[in-house]
Amino acid sequence: MTKSRLFCLVVVLGSVFMILFIIVYWDNVGTANFNLHTSFSKSLSPHSGGEQTTTSPTIENDHASDIDRFLDSFLNFATTNNELQSTKPVKEPIKGPNSLEENVRGYDWSSKTKLEEGALDQELIQQGRKLTLQRFCENSSFDYPTKNRAFDDIPNKELDHLIVDDRHGVIYCYVPKVACTNWKRVMIVLSESLLDKKGVPYQDPLLIPREDVHNSSSHLTFNKFWRRYGKFSRHMMKIKLKKYTKFIFVRDPFVRLISAFRSKFELENEDFYRSFAIPILTRFSNRTNVPTSAGKAFSLGTKPSFSQFIQYLLDARTEEQQPFNEHWRQIYRLCHPCQIDYDFIGKLETLDEDAPQLLRQLNMDSLFQFPPSYRNRTASSWEDDWFSKIPLEWRQKLYKLYEPDFVLFGYPKPENLLHV
Repeated sequence: MTKSRLFCLVVVLGSVFMILFIIVYWDNVGTANFNLHTSFSKSLSPHSGGEQTTTSPTIENDHASDIDRFLDSFLNFATTNNELQSTKPVKEPIKGPNSLEENVRGYDWSSKTKLEEGALDQELIQQGRKLTLQRFCENSSFDYPTKNRAFDDIPNKELDHLIVDDRHGVIYCYVPKVACTNWKRVMIVLSESLLDKKGVPYQDPLLIPREDVHNSSSHLTFNKFWRRYGKFSRHMMKIKLKKYTKFIFVRDPFVRLISAFRSKFELENEDFYRSFAIPILTRFSNRTNVPTSAGKAFSLGTKPSFSQFIQYLLDARTEEQQPFNEHWRQIYRLCHPCQIDYDFIGKLETLDEDAPQLLRQLNMDSLFQFPPSYRNRTASSWEDDWFSKIPLEWRQKLYKLYEPDFVLFGYPKPENLLHV
């Protein structure tokens, strides 16, 4: 063997050894030295006079870790902007920062984010929510599909709701119809993943257009890790789940269904009409001719009823043809709460208290406020009216379908809807 070949062999073997050494080392580094759950040293500061100021770097300054950079450069698995944009994004049909849905509902700028005097301590509330989740995840008598599978057994396509911000060490699992548009805006600001027309990262979440918020290229999600890390992708997911702060926002399951129906079927939405309204009307409306477009259907007053929507959810053919759409898919199927140990569990019902609390926990409350909520937000008090015409048997079956979400996240069983 020539000296040049021997030298190449030594370089290759040395590089492989270094990769394995770094992976093994990083996976065993304790959180004592890299505590990402309580503080972040690299902060975003609003532009002042066209300039951005940052704090002095510390050991925790860049959570896009050395192993990320090492693997990126050596294995060339880095995800560039072009790669992130190579997959055609599925955009919301309702477009623009002043979209139809946002105009119909309007923003509520009057919401008070300060805790009322005498309110329960937020930390105790979080402890209670996490304890409830842990208790039922560990309770063998409470079971549901996929509960006991390992994280490694979750297909990549089911990890597309986990958005990662490497700059601050944050992972957010978004749940549609639970303020996810604004939380996605926050994640874009934190990760600086999107530039405005001036070519600088967005600093104000509300300035980000709605179509860009829901564009898949605006976010790094777990299901994209295979491009960046290849066969190491699942290992890197576990490292980030161990080191980063993970949060989720949830909502009463039945109220979330009402909200999904209102926004996707009561507003003219061509994509949802073709994909879901036509099948619903074809199966359950007893119509021989169903309009082929949302415009024509709305002009004729032909829309699915809430009762028909519930029938659609309960019909076995629905899941056989394709999984539930994300707007009414169960939260446990979107965010895997028994496989992922969430550090913060927020609720839409207490969004005005939970959002500021989370930003304080992330040391980001001085940088920006959480965007205001919608006026006339679908309320829990609407349940009785909306379900009054739904047969009792259907309500009971629907509860069983969404029972894991009720139980895991501490929502009371709606007894008044499940009994005569």
